[in-house]
Amino acid sequence: MALVERIIEIILPVFFMAGIGYAYARIRGEQARNDISAVNRVTMDVLCPLLVFTALAAKDFDLANNGFLILGGVLISLGSGLLAWPVARLLGYDARSFVPPMMYNNCGNMGLPLAVLAFGAQALPSAVALLMACNLVYFSAGIKIIESGRHDIHASFFKFLVSPMMIATILGVAFSVAGIHFEGPLYTAMKLLGDTSIPIMLFALGVRMIDVSFKSWHIGLAGAAVCPIAGLVVAWLLDGLLPLDATQRGQMYLFAALPPAVLAYVVAEQYNQEPEKVAAIVLLGNLCAVVFVPLGLWMGLRAV
Repeated sequence: MALVERIIEIILPVFFMAGIGYAYARIRGEQARNDISAVNRVTMDVLCPLLVFTALAAKDFDLANNGFLILGGVLISLGSGLLAWPVARLLGYDARSFVPPMMYNNCGNMGLPLAVLAFGAQALPSAVALLMACNLVYFSAGIKIIESGRHDIHASFFKFLVSPMMIATILGVAFSVAGIHFEGPLYTAMKLLGDTSIPIMLFALGVRMIDVSFKSWHIGLAGAAVCPIAGLVVAWLLDGLLPLDATQRGQMYLFAALPPAVLAYVVAEQYNQEPEKVAAIVLLGNLCAVVFVPLGLWMGLRAV
């Protein structure tokens, strides 16, 4: 029961912060939409990359001991997208709006604290490893899906490598491999800036919700179910195939059960890829996390 209460404590602030953004948009109207577009650009280009880099360059992150877990995270993200594709075609959704959020779950602001709660403080480095795996998949394959078939975007195949998020990920991994532990006042300042991206993204999500029509709730419900179900199916298939210890297998199941990440909405806003529908997927997905996250924790804790 304590675990369920903790999950609720983590999820409720998500809706409170989004609710404040929604209330602001109701009061400010069109001005709020214009303001939040600029904020989202800053979030994607500066704040989120700092969040990723400081997590990977932290002294408690060990890349070598999490190699197979990272592989599992990559396969779960890719597998979830693969399973979501026929669902999008069957239901008549634009795959560029539906599939990428299925590949990028909320392994940051929800996954990290849940991992520590369920498996102890020693599990944090592994949770960071899964965050890195998810970033690698989404900002390569996920972005390519969003860009596909669009005449307004003429991007090189390797453009994703120079995106701020990928640069931050590559630098973070390089620091980890080289054994360079980034510390001191500069690191603290960068971490503080990176940490601000989470509430800002949630506030921006609330602003976008003012444009969500009743029709968008259909795709929101579909995404809320497909993301964790597809992830858990892939995790179940991987269980026993990858040489993971009991705690790592538990974290793999928790990772698989997480809802779509708020950052998926920010990217949709940046690309103007039906952001109101992606917002519905994110919001309802985090609401349904009260069902699917306990299921993933139950499956994961059985492995410990």
